[in-house]
Amino acid sequence: MHPPLTLHRHPMCADIIELFQKCHNEHPYGKFFGECTDLKIKLDKCFRQEKAVKRKANFEESKKLKEQLQAYRKETAAATENVM
Repeated sequence: MHPPLTLHRHPMCADIIELFQKCHNEHPYGKFFGECTDLKIKLDKCFRQEKAVKRKANFEESKKLKEQLQAYRKETAAATENVM
């Protein structure tokens, strides 16, 4: 199975998605017997690559947010120590 094949959600794989959908339209019965399997394999690889890129970007963003949170906690801890 694959995620919904919407082009706006998968810009990295747009060309393969279009070819895969075209293959399914041109071979309505052949798609059940492996006519579009090569494109499906390429599509799966592309989705994995796209997911890896997104995962890396999300990880970098979470590192930044974690650093900001730690800095904020240090500031508030220092402020509360000065008050006491």
